[in-house]
Amino acid sequence: MALLELVGLHKHFGGLQVVDDLSLEVNPGEIVSLIGPNGAGKTTVFNLITGLYAPDHGDVRFDGASVLGIEPHEITQRGIARTFQTLRLFLNMSVIENVMAAVYPRTHASLAQIIFRTPGFRREETRIRQIAEEKLAFFGERLKGYRFDQPAYSLSYANRRRLEIARAMATEPKLLLLDEPAAGMNPNETLEMTELIGELRTRGGYTIVVIEHDMKVVEGISDRVIALDYGEKIAEGTYHDVATNERVIEAYLGRKHEKVEPKETGK
Repeated sequence: MALLELVGLHKHFGGLQVVDDLSLEVNPGEIVSLIGPNGAGKTTVFNLITGLYAPDHGDVRFDGASVLGIEPHEITQRGIARTFQTLRLFLNMSVIENVMAAVYPRTHASLAQIIFRTPGFRREETRIRQIAEEKLAFFGERLKGYRFDQPAYSLSYANRRRLEIARAMATEPKLLLLDEPAAGMNPNETLEMTELIGELRTRGGYTIVVIEHDMKVVEGISDRVIALDYGEKIAEGTYHDVATNERVIEAYLGRKHEKVEPKETGK
């Protein structure tokens, strides 16, 4: 059974059709890349999955049940976490506080226990910090040790991206939605992010859907690639199948792709 199913999704804003009859499946353990030119509707799809937008028609099913009409925080509790194209960290909070903030909604402490910092709450806070340290340790030396207490604004851009992923991991998801995780990175950082996404599957055990414009990243991580244009699915398959698809080439280049035949050479 698929972990995530989108069934006939439609979404428009005014007279603009942003998602048009989109159906797709993501199976447990897969890495699926969602590609397409700017304005293709990719981030809108993530917003529909996570409950930020409600579709006009269609259904979003996760783990066999519809999540339509469920608040975004409840969808997170069910096991879907995401990152954003534009970083949304608490820059003046420490690295570890950023990750702990994602765990606090799962605390069992009452408001009175939190206010008066009872022994029960202090035990709960210790548990939350342990979870945060565990998630940060996934990234090796880049986010652990002395970095725990550094403010998030002091991190490099690439490490801020890693921190946002760590915060998503702290919600204990089954499915990670990564919105352009390699955006703005140099070639070395992009290669490291490509390797990290693979490790999130192999070591972390996550199912992953990625929006990404860097086709080297897409090629390096994807089990399947789904291409959108004007909110419509125009191709699906392996990276090679999609990258050589005529409709995909036309969508990216903005014109009909013409095959160039080799010229004959005279004797």
